Amino acid sequence: MNDSKRFLRPDVLKRIARLDLRARHVVEGFLSGRHRSPHFGQTVEFRQHRPYTPGDDLRYVDWKVWAKQDRYYVKQFEEDTNLRLTLLVDASASMRYGKGAMTKFEYAATVAVSLAYLVLRQQDAVGCLTFDEGPRKIVPQRTKRNHLDSIVQALEASDPRHKTDLTPIFRKAAEAYPRRGMVAIVSDLLVDREGFSRGLRLLRSRGHDVLVFHVLDDDELDFPFSGPTRFEGLEVPLYLKCNPRALREGYLTALQAYLEEVRRACSRQHVDYTMLRTSQSLGAALATFLNHRLATQTRS
Repeated sequence: MNDSKRFLRPDVLKRIARLDLRARHVVEGFLSGRHRSPHFGQTVEFRQHRPYTPGDDLRYVDWKVWAKQDRYYVKQFEEDTNLRLTLLVDASASMRYGKGAMTKFEYAATVAVSLAYLVLRQQDAVGCLTFDEGPRKIVPQRTKRNHLDSIVQALEASDPRHKTDLTPIFRKAAEAYPRRGMVAIVSDLLVDREGFSRGLRLLRSRGHDVLVFHVLDDDELDFPFSGPTRFEGLEVPLYLKCNPRALREGYLTALQAYLEEVRRACSRQHVDYTMLRTSQSLGAALATFLNHRLATQTRS
């Protein structure tokens, strides 16, 4: 399929259509919704008292406390707000790889569009930034249902090329989407791990709830090659002809060390990490992930 609808997969949307994506951490927005805000508003959910200061609205003075303590205290309430989701989608050259039904980029784009569809269905806001070594397309956060077309078009226009450099991307995302919300990173994470860790710290320091969807092809995870093979670097000028059997053990050991380092970086920053194989049913994977988020939020 060459049109933009190729990222709107009905089988995926059907699986997740009834699930809510909610921020675990405090989020910020303008409209009344179901998501807790750090700002104080005028909703019915009481949060705390604070001492009265001249100029405070007398409607919020707690007269019962005054009657007991002969002191003025003001009641504060928590405001409900919309979720603001930012999608950071890797469009670097390594995302072109894929032997199955979808390349890594097509799989990642489908993840992004599925989440965007879900968030817009909840009447929440979503924006998108595609990147390689720098930002490619930046779509502002909007709540209108037809905003999905803008996100799909940005992904359609982001043909994978160049190398990945996450450090300036995370910085740009923090600038382009300054209000606290949820940030979903969809990438193969074939990047400098220290830069990745710094980027996560930056986003978390800005108060964002961060999700990482780590998209890899089965070949990258299982290294199934057996006969004489020519390996070609997609982001670096590397060509290697060899018998892959001699490389497999060392490769898988290095891969596990790399995956563990990525998981630890996410864990240190309290970031939700999800590994996705491109052969994996995306609908089932997202349904499992969203149910996990909902269950974790319910327990917290």
